[in-house]
Amino acid sequence: MKVYFRLIAASAALLICNYTHAQQTDISNNYKSEAGLRHLKIERQMIYSPEKEWLYNHHASIVNFKNRLIALWSDGLLNEDSPGQRVVFSVSTDFKHWSPIRVLATPEKAINDTLKVLTAAGFYKFNNTLVAYYGEYEKNRTNTHLWAKTTIDGVHWSDPIDMQVPLIPNHGPERLKSGRLIISGNFSFPYTDDHTGLSGWQMSSFYPDSLYTQDNSATFYKPAEKSGLPPLCEGSFYQTNDGLIHMLLRVTGKGWKGHLWLTESTNGKHWSRPVETKFTDNDSKFHFGKLPDGRFYYVGIPDTLHHYDRNPLVLALSKDGKHFDKQYIVADEPYQLKKAGLWKGGQYGYPHTMIYKNEMYVIISRQKESIEILRFKLSQL
Repeated sequence: MKVYFRLIAASAALLICNYTHAQQTDISNNYKSEAGLRHLKIERQMIYSPEKEWLYNHHASIVNFKNRLIALWSDGLLNEDSPGQRVVFSVSTDFKHWSPIRVLATPEKAINDTLKVLTAAGFYKFNNTLVAYYGEYEKNRTNTHLWAKTTIDGVHWSDPIDMQVPLIPNHGPERLKSGRLIISGNFSFPYTDDHTGLSGWQMSSFYPDSLYTQDNSATFYKPAEKSGLPPLCEGSFYQTNDGLIHMLLRVTGKGWKGHLWLTESTNGKHWSRPVETKFTDNDSKFHFGKLPDGRFYYVGIPDTLHHYDRNPLVLALSKDGKHFDKQYIVADEPYQLKKAGLWKGGQYGYPHTMIYKNEMYVIISRQKESIEILRFKLSQL
């Protein structure tokens, strides 16, 4: 009996340990408005702007592979995440000129003869191989799967490889100091110790396994409600020098109150209960990372005065990974929507970033219709 109670006490201590990190971390920014902030000198190029068809374009990612820039995104007929949505890519050797879009993956038909929905989910590189990920589900947001294709030249791709995890990622895999890879999902963050990123993925979340069976754009509401949390989704993380993994989360729907939330982990397996931060947010996807000089960065929309406008696009910097107290305007020019569609909107949608040759590249969607890429020299920072 004594052994039993010792085991219970040890388990409770472990649970407390797993759920204390975020309570101790105060992550914040100091964004108030665009007024007085320095505008970075940027280059920009429209990668794809549709004319009369395939008018929904979103979820973009950018990578450099063998001296080529490759952009990946979701491409739909008109409305967000509707049957028939596919995944496409475009290639450039000079940033200014981009190839016509090429199809990476097209959806199959479900049992009911309706086309499935595909969502672009980012890149990962190992050795001389590039991996592109994409999610799949049926019209009613069921039967979620993660797939991958590989290439050694950026043009010809392998057959689909089943990653054996039921999620639509927010960003592609990123490597921890230990070598472990983590995918940022909505509320689940699969991890693997396979350096190729093609096998061994294990689901993990701050929610108990009993509260979810899949992670996509419709499944984060119920577990949040049952856990007494707002609707948390679309994470992005960075790891500080002490090894702690900080996963910031968007809050959407009726739960939005203008701030990001935070869950943390020491290993990618166990995550703390999320808490609200003092980092402002417009209700959009964002991307965190680390500069070559060791500073941490955020690219996103911190404005709270114009909910869901997704403007301006801001870069925030932090020396300690807690206080993002240096802000720059990356872009704020408006884009005129060509054709209205379901949920189409937002001037600078879902940024993804890349550091390459002392420049930062930022790819975004414009009102979920066109795909644009920006870049600027890090020396400005």
